Amino acid sequence: MNRFTWQRAVIKVGSALIAPEGNECSGRFLLALARFITASREAGKEVILVSSGSVAAGRSKVKIRHNASIAEKQAMAAIGQTLMMANWQRFFDFPCAQVLLTADDLRDRTRYVNIKNTLREILNHQALPVVNENDTVAVNELKVGDNDNLGAYTALVAQADTLIICSDIDGLYTADPRKDPTATLIPTVEKIDATIYGLAGGAGTSVGTGGMRTKIEAAEKCTNSGIQTLIVNGRKGETFDSLLEGSVPGTLFKANSTPSSARRLWLTHTLKTAGTIEIDSGAKEALVKKGASLLPSGITHIHGQFEQGDAIDVVCNGSTIAKGLSLYNAKDLLLIKGKKSKDIASVLGYETADVAIHRDDMVLF
Repeated sequence: MNRFTWQRAVIKVGSALIAPEGNECSGRFLLALARFITASREAGKEVILVSSGSVAAGRSKVKIRHNASIAEKQAMAAIGQTLMMANWQRFFDFPCAQVLLTADDLRDRTRYVNIKNTLREILNHQALPVVNENDTVAVNELKVGDNDNLGAYTALVAQADTLIICSDIDGLYTADPRKDPTATLIPTVEKIDATIYGLAGGAGTSVGTGGMRTKIEAAEKCTNSGIQTLIVNGRKGETFDSLLEGSVPGTLFKANSTPSSARRLWLTHTLKTAGTIEIDSGAKEALVKKGASLLPSGITHIHGQFEQGDAIDVVCNGSTIAKGLSLYNAKDLLLIKGKKSKDIASVLGYETADVAIHRDDMVLF
Protein backbone atom coordinates (compact mmCIF):
# COMPACT_ATOMS: atom_id res chain seq x y z
CA MET A 1 0.00 0.00 0.00
CA ASN A 2 0.98 3.62 -0.51
CA ARG A 3 1.91 5.61 2.59
CA PHE A 4 0.51 9.08 3.18
CA THR A 5 0.48 11.81 5.80
CA TRP A 6 -2.08 14.55 6.34
CA GLN A 7 -3.21 17.26 8.74
CA ARG A 8 -6.53 18.63 7.45
CA ALA A 9 -8.74 16.32 5.37
CA VAL A 10 -12.08 16.62 3.66
CA ILE A 11 -13.93 13.28 3.64
CA LYS A 12 -16.68 12.87 1.05
CA VAL A 13 -19.34 10.28 1.86
CA GLY A 14 -21.98 9.40 -0.72
CA SER A 15 -25.62 8.37 -0.57
CA ALA A 16 -24.75 4.71 -1.16
CA LEU A 17 -23.02 4.66 2.25
CA ILE A 18 -25.35 6.96 4.18
CA ALA A 19 -28.69 5.70 2.81
CA PRO A 20 -27.91 2.28 1.30
CA GLU A 21 -31.60 1.40 0.95
CA GLY A 22 -32.30 4.70 -0.81
CA ASN A 23 -35.02 5.99 1.48
CA GLU A 24 -33.57 6.63 4.96
CA CYS A 25 -30.27 7.17 6.76
CA SER A 26 -28.46 4.17 8.17
CA GLY A 27 -25.42 3.65 10.36
CA ARG A 28 -24.50 0.36 8.71
CA PHE A 29 -21.38 1.66 6.93
CA LEU A 30 -20.66 4.74 9.05
CA LEU A 31 -19.46 3.41 12.42
CA ALA A 32 -15.92 2.60 11.24
CA LEU A 33 -15.68 6.01 9.55
CA ALA A 34 -16.90 7.72 12.73
CA ARG A 35 -14.21 5.91 14.75
CA PHE A 36 -11.61 7.08 12.21
CA ILE A 37 -12.78 10.69 12.51
CA THR A 38 -12.71 10.59 16.32
CA ALA A 39 -9.27 8.96 16.46
CA SER A 40 -7.89 11.43 13.91
CA ARG A 41 -9.17 14.41 15.89
CA GLU A 42 -7.66 12.97 19.09
CA ALA A 43 -4.35 12.80 17.20
CA GLY A 44 -4.57 16.54 16.53
CA LYS A 45 -5.80 16.34 12.94
CA GLU A 46 -8.74 18.28 11.46
CA VAL A 47 -11.64 16.71 9.54
CA ILE A 48 -14.41 18.20 7.40
CA LEU A 49 -17.23 15.97 6.15
CA VAL A 50 -18.99 16.41 2.82
CA SER A 51 -22.12 14.33 3.19
CA SER A 52 -24.77 13.27 0.70
CA GLY A 53 -28.03 11.71 1.82
CA SER A 54 -30.54 14.46 2.56
CA VAL A 55 -32.82 13.71 -0.40
CA ALA A 56 -32.58 9.97 0.21
CA ALA A 57 -33.29 10.48 3.93
CA GLY A 58 -36.39 12.55 3.18
CA ARG A 59 -37.73 10.35 0.41
CA SER A 60 -39.77 8.13 2.72
CA LYS A 61 -41.34 11.21 4.36
CA VAL A 62 -42.70 12.71 1.11
CA LYS A 63 -45.22 10.24 -0.28
CA ILE A 64 -45.61 10.52 -4.06
CA ARG A 65 -46.77 8.06 -6.72
CA HIS A 66 -44.91 9.56 -9.67
CA ASN A 67 -41.49 10.88 -10.57
CA ALA A 68 -40.66 13.61 -8.07
CA SER A 69 -40.76 17.20 -9.29
CA ILE A 70 -37.99 19.67 -8.44
CA ALA A 71 -40.12 21.17 -5.65
CA GLU A 72 -40.86 17.72 -4.23
CA LYS A 73 -37.16 16.80 -4.27
CA GLN A 74 -36.40 20.08 -2.51
CA ALA A 75 -39.03 19.22 0.10
CA MET A 76 -37.35 15.83 0.54
CA ALA A 77 -34.01 17.60 1.00
CA ALA A 78 -35.45 20.04 3.55
CA ILE A 79 -36.98 17.23 5.61
CA GLY A 80 -34.06 14.87 5.12
CA GLN A 81 -31.39 17.40 6.03
CA THR A 82 -32.22 17.28 9.74
CA LEU A 83 -32.43 13.48 9.62
CA MET A 84 -29.04 13.27 7.94
CA MET A 85 -27.45 15.62 10.50
CA ALA A 86 -29.04 13.70 13.40
CA ASN A 87 -27.66 10.49 11.93
CA TRP A 88 -24.12 11.93 12.00
CA GLN A 89 -24.46 13.54 15.43
CA ARG A 90 -25.33 10.25 17.15
CA PHE A 91 -21.82 8.95 16.42
CA PHE A 92 -19.96 11.80 18.17
CA ASP A 93 -19.76 13.44 21.59
CA PHE A 94 -18.61 16.72 20.02
CA PRO A 95 -20.92 19.02 18.02
CA CYS A 96 -21.58 18.66 14.30
CA ALA A 97 -22.02 21.93 12.38
CA GLN A 98 -24.25 22.07 9.29
CA VAL A 99 -22.85 24.01 6.31
CA LEU A 100 -25.11 24.28 3.25
CA LEU A 101 -23.59 25.58 0.00
CA THR A 102 -24.54 26.24 -3.61
CA ALA A 103 -22.21 26.65 -6.57
CA ASP A 104 -23.10 30.34 -6.56
CA ASP A 105 -21.70 30.67 -3.02
CA LEU A 106 -18.36 29.31 -4.23
CA ARG A 107 -18.24 31.58 -7.30
CA ASP A 108 -18.88 34.77 -5.33
CA ARG A 109 -15.63 36.11 -3.92
CA THR A 110 -17.07 37.61 -0.73
CA ARG A 111 -19.12 34.53 0.09
CA TYR A 112 -16.11 32.31 -0.71
CA VAL A 113 -14.04 34.19 1.87
CA ASN A 114 -16.89 34.01 4.37
CA ILE A 115 -17.16 30.24 3.87
CA LYS A 116 -13.41 29.91 4.44
CA ASN A 117 -13.61 31.96 7.64
CA THR A 118 -16.64 30.04 8.90
CA LEU A 119 -15.03 26.64 8.35
CA ARG A 120 -11.89 27.86 10.09
CA GLU A 121 -13.87 28.99 13.13
CA ILE A 122 -15.91 25.78 13.28
CA LEU A 123 -12.65 23.81 13.40
CA ASN A 124 -11.20 26.22 15.96
CA HIS A 125 -14.18 25.48 18.21
CA GLN A 126 -13.61 21.72 17.93
CA ALA A 127 -16.83 21.04 16.00
CA LEU A 128 -17.15 18.80 12.93
CA PRO A 129 -18.27 20.70 9.82
CA VAL A 130 -20.77 18.68 7.76
CA VAL A 131 -21.04 20.23 4.28
CA ASN A 132 -23.83 19.48 1.81
CA GLU A 133 -25.25 21.12 -1.27
CA ASN A 134 -28.22 23.32 -0.43
CA ASP A 135 -30.72 21.25 -2.40
CA THR A 136 -33.67 23.09 -0.89
CA VAL A 137 -32.92 26.22 -2.95
CA ALA A 138 -30.48 25.13 -5.66
CA VAL A 139 -31.75 24.66 -9.20
CA ASN A 140 -29.66 23.28 -12.05
CA GLU A 141 -27.80 26.50 -12.84
CA LEU A 142 -26.90 26.96 -9.16
CA LYS A 143 -25.89 23.37 -8.44
CA VAL A 144 -22.44 21.88 -8.23
CA GLY A 145 -24.32 18.75 -9.28
CA ASP A 146 -22.45 16.05 -7.41
CA ASN A 147 -20.79 15.78 -4.03
CA ASP A 148 -17.48 14.49 -5.42
CA ASN A 149 -16.83 17.91 -6.97
CA LEU A 150 -18.39 19.63 -3.95
CA GLY A 151 -15.82 17.74 -1.89
CA ALA A 152 -13.06 19.15 -4.12
CA TYR A 153 -14.37 22.71 -3.82
CA THR A 154 -14.65 22.28 -0.05
CA ALA A 155 -11.05 21.04 0.13
CA LEU A 156 -9.94 24.11 -1.83
CA VAL A 157 -11.87 26.65 0.22
CA ALA A 158 -10.87 24.96 3.51
CA GLN A 159 -7.21 24.83 2.41
CA ALA A 160 -7.08 21.12 3.22
CA ASP A 161 -4.09 18.99 2.28
CA THR A 162 -6.13 15.85 1.57
CA LEU A 163 -9.44 14.82 -0.01
CA ILE A 164 -10.69 11.31 0.84
CA ILE A 165 -13.54 10.10 -1.38
CA CYS A 166 -15.38 7.16 0.17
CA SER A 167 -16.84 4.98 -2.56
CA ASP A 168 -18.45 1.54 -2.74
CA ILE A 169 -15.46 0.07 -4.64
CA ASP A 170 -11.81 -0.08 -3.63
CA GLY A 171 -10.53 2.66 -5.96
CA LEU A 172 -9.73 3.24 -9.62
CA TYR A 173 -9.39 0.07 -11.67
CA THR A 174 -8.05 -0.76 -15.11
CA ALA A 175 -11.66 -1.66 -16.03
CA ASP A 176 -15.05 -1.82 -14.31
CA PRO A 177 -14.54 -4.53 -11.64
CA ARG A 178 -18.28 -5.20 -11.54
CA LYS A 179 -18.18 -6.34 -15.17
CA ASP A 180 -14.60 -7.44 -15.81
CA PRO A 181 -13.10 -10.03 -13.41
CA THR A 182 -9.61 -9.29 -14.77
CA ALA A 183 -9.75 -5.63 -13.68
CA THR A 184 -6.93 -4.65 -11.33
CA LEU A 185 -6.67 -1.81 -8.83
CA ILE A 186 -4.44 1.14 -9.73
CA PRO A 187 -2.70 2.06 -6.44
CA THR A 188 -1.10 5.33 -7.62
CA VAL A 189 -1.94 7.98 -10.21
CA GLU A 190 0.92 10.40 -10.83
CA LYS A 191 -0.93 12.53 -13.40
CA ILE A 192 -4.55 12.73 -14.50
CA ASP A 193 -4.86 12.69 -18.29
CA ALA A 194 -7.18 11.39 -21.01
CA THR A 195 -6.08 7.82 -20.31
CA ILE A 196 -7.18 8.07 -16.69
CA TYR A 197 -10.52 9.59 -17.69
CA GLY A 198 -10.94 6.73 -20.15
CA LEU A 199 -11.03 4.33 -17.20
CA ALA A 200 -14.06 6.05 -15.65
CA GLY A 201 -17.33 4.17 -15.69
CA GLY A 202 -20.89 5.26 -14.97
CA ALA A 203 -22.64 5.80 -11.67
CA GLY A 204 -22.43 2.77 -9.40
CA THR A 205 -25.85 3.00 -7.78
CA SER A 206 -29.26 4.50 -8.44
CA VAL A 207 -29.05 6.49 -5.20
CA GLY A 208 -26.10 8.79 -5.91
CA THR A 209 -25.33 10.94 -8.94
CA GLY A 210 -21.55 10.64 -8.95
CA GLY A 211 -19.72 7.88 -10.84
CA MET A 212 -16.00 7.37 -11.23
CA ARG A 213 -15.74 10.25 -13.70
CA THR A 214 -16.83 12.84 -11.13
CA LYS A 215 -14.35 11.35 -8.66
CA ILE A 216 -11.54 11.81 -11.19
CA GLU A 217 -12.77 15.37 -11.88
CA ALA A 218 -12.60 16.06 -8.14
CA ALA A 219 -9.13 14.53 -7.92
CA GLU A 220 -7.92 16.67 -10.81
CA LYS A 221 -9.17 19.90 -9.19
CA CYS A 222 -7.44 19.00 -5.94
CA THR A 223 -4.15 17.60 -7.21
CA ASN A 224 -3.66 20.63 -9.46
CA SER A 225 -3.98 22.75 -6.31
CA GLY A 226 -1.57 20.74 -4.20
CA ILE A 227 -4.14 18.51 -2.46
CA GLN A 228 -3.59 14.75 -2.51
CA THR A 229 -6.75 12.74 -3.22
CA LEU A 230 -7.71 9.22 -2.17
CA ILE A 231 -10.49 6.98 -3.48
CA VAL A 232 -11.22 4.21 -0.96
CA ASN A 233 -13.98 1.72 -0.18
CA GLY A 234 -16.11 3.22 2.59
CA ARG A 235 -18.10 0.01 3.02
CA LYS A 236 -15.12 -1.86 4.47
CA GLY A 237 -14.25 -1.22 8.10
CA GLU A 238 -10.64 -2.25 7.52
CA THR A 239 -10.30 0.71 5.11
CA PHE A 240 -10.28 3.12 8.03
CA ASP A 241 -7.93 0.96 10.09
CA SER A 242 -5.43 1.26 7.23
CA LEU A 243 -5.95 5.02 6.92
CA LEU A 244 -5.28 5.43 10.65
CA GLU A 245 -1.99 3.59 10.13
CA GLY A 246 -1.05 5.95 7.29
CA SER A 247 -1.67 3.45 4.48
CA VAL A 248 -3.88 3.96 1.42
CA PRO A 249 -6.08 0.89 0.81
CA GLY A 250 -7.22 2.23 -2.55
CA THR A 251 -6.01 4.72 -5.15
CA LEU A 252 -3.80 7.69 -4.29
CA PHE A 253 -3.78 10.62 -6.71
CA LYS A 254 -0.56 12.47 -5.97
CA ALA A 255 -0.57 16.23 -5.57
CA ASN A 256 1.25 18.25 -8.23
CA SER A 257 2.52 20.81 -5.73
CA THR A 258 2.29 21.66 -2.06
CA PRO A 259 -0.84 23.47 -0.81
CA SER A 260 1.19 26.52 0.21
CA SER A 261 2.76 26.96 -3.23
CA ALA A 262 -0.64 26.50 -4.89
CA ARG A 263 -2.10 29.26 -2.72
CA ARG A 264 0.94 31.41 -3.44
CA LEU A 265 0.40 31.05 -7.19
CA TRP A 266 -3.32 31.79 -6.82
CA LEU A 267 -2.77 34.89 -4.72
CA THR A 268 0.27 36.14 -6.62
CA HIS A 269 -0.73 35.60 -10.24
CA THR A 270 -4.48 34.98 -10.46
CA LEU A 271 -6.03 37.69 -8.32
CA LYS A 272 -5.66 41.30 -9.40
CA THR A 273 -4.98 43.72 -6.58
CA ALA A 274 -7.76 46.19 -5.90
CA GLY A 275 -5.84 48.49 -3.57
CA THR A 276 -2.85 49.03 -1.31
CA ILE A 277 -2.32 49.44 2.40
CA GLU A 278 0.81 50.81 4.05
CA ILE A 279 2.01 49.38 7.36
CA ASP A 280 4.59 50.37 9.96
CA SER A 281 7.86 48.55 10.66
CA GLY A 282 6.45 46.79 13.73
CA ALA A 283 3.68 45.22 11.67
CA LYS A 284 6.21 44.21 9.00
CA GLU A 285 8.34 42.42 11.59
CA ALA A 286 5.28 40.57 12.92
CA LEU A 287 4.34 39.43 9.41
CA VAL A 288 7.81 38.46 8.23
CA LYS A 289 9.45 37.06 11.37
CA LYS A 290 6.48 35.73 13.35
CA GLY A 291 4.08 34.65 10.59
CA ALA A 292 1.36 36.77 12.17
CA SER A 293 -1.87 38.09 10.73
CA LEU A 294 -2.06 41.81 9.91
CA LEU A 295 -3.74 43.80 12.68
CA PRO A 296 -5.46 47.16 12.09
CA SER A 297 -3.07 48.76 14.60
CA GLY A 298 -0.16 48.34 12.18
CA ILE A 299 -1.87 50.03 9.20
CA THR A 300 -0.88 53.64 8.47
CA HIS A 301 -2.46 54.45 5.07
CA ILE A 302 -5.18 53.07 2.76
CA HIS A 303 -5.17 53.47 -1.05
CA GLY A 304 -7.93 52.41 -3.44
CA GLN A 305 -11.62 51.53 -3.21
CA PHE A 306 -11.59 47.81 -2.51
CA GLU A 307 -14.26 45.57 -1.04
CA GLN A 308 -14.17 42.83 1.57
CA GLY A 309 -12.51 39.76 0.03
CA ASP A 310 -10.52 41.74 -2.56
CA ALA A 311 -6.80 41.16 -2.94
CA ILE A 312 -4.63 44.05 -1.75
CA ASP A 313 -0.91 44.76 -1.66
CA VAL A 314 0.80 45.35 1.69
CA VAL A 315 3.56 47.95 1.51
CA CYS A 316 6.18 49.07 4.02
CA ASN A 317 8.61 51.93 3.31
CA GLY A 318 7.80 51.84 -0.40
CA SER A 319 8.36 48.08 -0.85
CA THR A 320 5.57 45.55 -1.41
CA ILE A 321 6.11 42.83 1.19
CA ALA A 322 2.85 40.86 0.93
CA LYS A 323 -0.46 40.36 -0.82
CA GLY A 324 -3.63 39.12 0.82
CA LEU A 325 -7.41 39.10 1.02
CA SER A 326 -8.84 41.96 3.04
CA LEU A 327 -11.44 41.11 5.68
CA TYR A 328 -12.76 44.69 5.55
CA ASN A 329 -13.51 47.14 2.74
CA ALA A 330 -11.39 50.26 2.23
CA LYS A 331 -13.90 52.59 3.86
CA ASP A 332 -13.99 50.57 7.08
CA LEU A 333 -10.23 49.97 7.14
CA LEU A 334 -9.75 53.73 6.90
CA LEU A 335 -11.80 54.08 10.10
CA ILE A 336 -10.01 51.36 12.09
CA LYS A 337 -6.42 51.81 10.85
CA GLY A 338 -4.04 52.37 13.74
CA LYS A 339 -6.61 51.16 16.28
CA LYS A 340 -6.54 48.13 18.56
CA SER A 341 -8.51 45.05 17.54
CA LYS A 342 -10.67 45.35 20.65
CA ASP A 343 -11.90 48.76 19.39
CA ILE A 344 -13.16 47.53 15.98
CA ALA A 345 -16.73 46.86 17.10
CA SER A 346 -17.11 50.20 18.86
CA VAL A 347 -15.77 52.12 15.84
CA LEU A 348 -17.66 50.27 13.09
CA GLY A 349 -20.67 49.01 14.99
CA TYR A 350 -19.80 45.45 13.93
CA GLU A 351 -16.80 43.14 13.81
CA THR A 352 -16.09 40.70 10.96
CA ALA A 353 -12.73 39.67 12.39
CA ASP A 354 -10.10 40.99 14.79
CA VAL A 355 -7.50 41.15 11.99
CA ALA A 356 -7.35 43.03 8.69
CA ILE A 357 -5.78 40.14 6.74
CA HIS A 358 -5.53 36.63 8.17
CA ARG A 359 -2.18 34.90 7.77
CA ASP A 360 -3.89 31.99 5.92
CA ASP A 361 -5.04 34.46 3.26
CA MET A 362 -1.67 36.16 2.76
CA VAL A 363 1.48 35.46 0.77
CA LEU A 364 4.78 37.12 1.67
CA PHE A 365 7.18 38.25 -1.03
